[in-house]
Amino acid sequence: MSLLVKWNMTPRRSGNGLVRILCALLLLAALGRSAFAQESAPQHAHIVTPLADLLQEAEKNNPQIESARHVWQAAKQIPTQVSTLPDPQFTLQHLSVGSPRPFAGYTNSDFAYIGLGVTQDIPYPGKLKLRGEIAKRDADGSQQQVETVRRAVLAEVKASYFQLAYLSKTLAILESDGELLKQIEQAADARYRSGMGRQQDLLQAQLQKTKLVREIAMHHLEAGKLEAQLKQLLNRPQDSPDIEPADLTESLLFQNYQELLGAAKAQNPELAASQKMIDKHSLQVDLARKDFYPDFNVQYMWQRTDPTQFRAYYTLSFGMRVPVYRSRKQKPELAQAQSEELRARSAFEAQSQQLASELRAQYVVAQQTTELLKIHREGLAPQARSAFQSGLAAYQSNKQDFQAVLTSFLDVLHLDEEYWQNLAEYETAIARLEQITGLALR
Repeated sequence: MSLLVKWNMTPRRSGNGLVRILCALLLLAALGRSAFAQESAPQHAHIVTPLADLLQEAEKNNPQIESARHVWQAAKQIPTQVSTLPDPQFTLQHLSVGSPRPFAGYTNSDFAYIGLGVTQDIPYPGKLKLRGEIAKRDADGSQQQVETVRRAVLAEVKASYFQLAYLSKTLAILESDGELLKQIEQAADARYRSGMGRQQDLLQAQLQKTKLVREIAMHHLEAGKLEAQLKQLLNRPQDSPDIEPADLTESLLFQNYQELLGAAKAQNPELAASQKMIDKHSLQVDLARKDFYPDFNVQYMWQRTDPTQFRAYYTLSFGMRVPVYRSRKQKPELAQAQSEELRARSAFEAQSQQLASELRAQYVVAQQTTELLKIHREGLAPQARSAFQSGLAAYQSNKQDFQAVLTSFLDVLHLDEEYWQNLAEYETAIARLEQITGLALR
């Protein structure tokens, strides 16, 4: 919207010039009110969707969670595979005597035969069990990854929902505070008509109204982005109906930092997965030590010649694979396994410190934001509104200038928006604490 109003800045006002100015101002006011009403009209057609319903829907339909579950289900099938003996090998043999033709000499030589045999590889005792335990630790880590992904998705749903609720609330604030701006505009118009005010005051009121219209449009843009993000997390079609959030309410945090930290150490899936990796690498060290011992091979063979003249042969063989290249294979394998175990322990320590740091940061956000919300409710908000009403009355009585009234209005507007933004940040911090600790804090 762009309107250009020109007027004569000389002290002498002609009757026709004043009429033109007033007409332009009335047109500007009418257009501003129309645009503001269109942008800020509340939408009550949507049904409010509780956050709990969206969380259940995300757990059921989110493809990231489903993918992590499939990875876990696949990993659970590995332990029995690697802890089972290798498949036996069956052998069919034929030996002819005096001729390459099949069965040559079969009836006149006890060297010609048909043989059936079976061979079984047997790893050194304990190796198969260790391989199964290592695979089980991998599967346990995949299970913890499912919980990690689940908590991350739910925390993202909560954060988007709270931000959407904040935008919805501030749209209502812009509408209600627009009524305050309307009072300023009416007072400026009345003073201007009486010859006691300036045309610039009225135009500034109109400019501020246009800024509110722009802010409403920006809020709608951000809300549209959050709607798209929520639908993606819920695996909904993007053209599905928009989500209407419930009003933000402040959740009370009763746990102190030490209680939250204890819950995180006991229940955080990322820490649990790191501990499973330490256990896995410790078992791999044991397996690397087992590789210094030989593996075995057992073979049994039955050989049949002409049954009318010769007896059958029975052969039992026992083989052993000896690790003779220890300095080039087994020793480097053991050193690698030990280094990976140390790396896993260092990674666990680093992750523990990072978790404690992030928990502390979110706890501080929650604690300090609680204080800010209290200051807003009990001090800033009522004081700002009282200052505005007092300033408006003084302006209407020609005891205060327009800029002071406009500044007090902007204080009311910004403090109202800041309160709900702080509340959304507080609830997001609570959601992050829930993600880290696994506690239901809301």
